Amino acid sequence: MTFLNFFISGISLGSIYAIIALGYTMVYGIAKMLNFAHGDVIMVGAYVCFYATSRYGLNPFLGIVIAMIICTLLGIIVERLAYKPLRQAPSLAVLITAIGMSYFLQNTALLLWSSNPKVFPSIIGRGAFKLFDGELSISHITALTIGACLVIMAVLTLFISKTKMGKAMRACSEDKGAAQLMGINVNATISMTFAIGSGLAAVAGALLCSAYPTLMPTTGSLPGIKAFTAAVFGGIGSIPGAFLGGLMLGVIEIFAKAYISSQLSDAVVFGVLIVVLLVKPAGLLGKMTQEKV
Repeated sequence: MTFLNFFISGISLGSIYAIIALGYTMVYGIAKMLNFAHGDVIMVGAYVCFYATSRYGLNPFLGIVIAMIICTLLGIIVERLAYKPLRQAPSLAVLITAIGMSYFLQNTALLLWSSNPKVFPSIIGRGAFKLFDGELSISHITALTIGACLVIMAVLTLFISKTKMGKAMRACSEDKGAAQLMGINVNATISMTFAIGSGLAAVAGALLCSAYPTLMPTTGSLPGIKAFTAAVFGGIGSIPGAFLGGLMLGVIEIFAKAYISSQLSDAVVFGVLIVVLLVKPAGLLGKMTQEKV
């Protein structure tokens, strides 16, 4: 049962990576931008949820809703101020701007909330489901995380495939110029993409800090990098790829910590990524595209 416990822990951690990776992969798939400030939006969402529940005594799930609203607005503001003026700019300019926005959010968090670690309260309690006479233990937060990831994936897939805005997103992903000629508001579509990704980041921040309770202004940095790795692993721009990449990354990381070394687990994760990209440069579910030069 030890193996199964590790596997479930990996699926739980991978579910958080998958939710975060959805934000990366949607923004890249539609706007062709790498939003490296996404990890810091996770941190903002976690802090908002923390203060809503700890200081103001609100229900944890109401705290998550408030965090989603604030992070959604933050995502729209960041896109309008930092990324919209760079629609036609070289990729390097966008990358530098994204890194600058990341540092701006981190340092603003330091000014507002200080660098002192805070203990994040569990949003669903610290209990666990006991199976097979207690040999298999699944914590409530683990079950909630996995369930939330599956629900988010299902809803997002239906949204992309069935709604008018989802079809507009797919059209912009294929060809923004042609989509604009067909009457699609490209700017509004990209803003909606940032809004959805940032709202999901708030959910991921609350789940992440509930499972790993230490909260600091750098909370989202490493999970954000790993989630970006998961998006590349699965095929950046692909929503099923982000889901698959996140789950696989979480399982690999937990097994590496358990059977190899907790200090070498990150090296194992990135080593697997390198091997996968050598075999499939576009990722597991990504598609190779040809560009005219």
